[in-house]
Amino acid sequence: MAVRGDDIQRAKQLLTTGRLVAVPTETVYGLAGNALDPRAVASIYEVKNRPTFNPLITHTNSLEKVAHYVQYVPPLAQKLANAFWPGPLTLLLPKSPALPDIVTAGSDRVAVRVPQHPLTLSLLQQLDFPLAAPSANPFGYISPTNADHVQEQLGDKIGYILDGGSCSVGIESTILGIEDDAIVVYRLGGISVEELEKIHPKVQFNKHDAEEIPAAPGMLKSHYAPTKKVIIGNLIDLLPQYATQRVGLISFKNIFSQVPEEQQRILSGTGDLNEAAQRLFSALRQLDKLPIDVILAELVPNYGLGRAINDRLMRASA
Repeated sequence: MAVRGDDIQRAKQLLTTGRLVAVPTETVYGLAGNALDPRAVASIYEVKNRPTFNPLITHTNSLEKVAHYVQYVPPLAQKLANAFWPGPLTLLLPKSPALPDIVTAGSDRVAVRVPQHPLTLSLLQQLDFPLAAPSANPFGYISPTNADHVQEQLGDKIGYILDGGSCSVGIESTILGIEDDAIVVYRLGGISVEELEKIHPKVQFNKHDAEEIPAAPGMLKSHYAPTKKVIIGNLIDLLPQYATQRVGLISFKNIFSQVPEEQQRILSGTGDLNEAAQRLFSALRQLDKLPIDVILAELVPNYGLGRAINDRLMRASA
């Protein structure tokens, strides 16, 4: 199993020699390697069993460093970076030749972000290369939000987990592109549409065909999924339909007397969408380990972070 700890120098040494390290961010834990080393990036795909047509996010610790790996930063992108970095925002920008094509899966744009976690920010500050870092889990499975999750899934395949505790946001970053003076959302995440609209009024959604090669990470129709089947709907209506099966429940804020409490996960008893986002992946993971047949889940209010929560639930059910 992987060694766990908060030794930044150990993580730096491993990454400098082409090894992979799991690192914490405010969103989820990432499986990190040197983004300038094609062999290290290839090993990320291999360890995750991730299809190589699915691009990776490149992480560094400042907008100034991001500028080394992109051709230019549009004024609106710079405005968004100033507002939300460090934080759960990823920008799609024109790729510099300095980055190998394997990072972007051949795309001419690279996904870049500055994560908000003191350990990883300190590590990135000490590195002379950026980190390619998708979520530290087998491809398609539930993203990890603490070091235990990483250890369970990838502990036998990597040497070190930089343990930074539980992730404060709990769902992945929002991915944006800038097109014709509009913000284009490629993936909903930890920055809400309402927050974006405060910076710039023109916010649109990318229309991506699920059969196409994804333009950004996290766009595949089926993703973030447990091994148990997930059914989305009104729980009051669904429960009678599955009365003969052992069910697990994910509800926004209510307990249901028809199901044993140990088979239920409430995302937020107070109806707090931030708390619900933080708890979502752990709830899916915990229910997936129980001796149940199916997971029934309800969507949350579709505003703020609720949009990203619902996006993850729908992809988990696909």
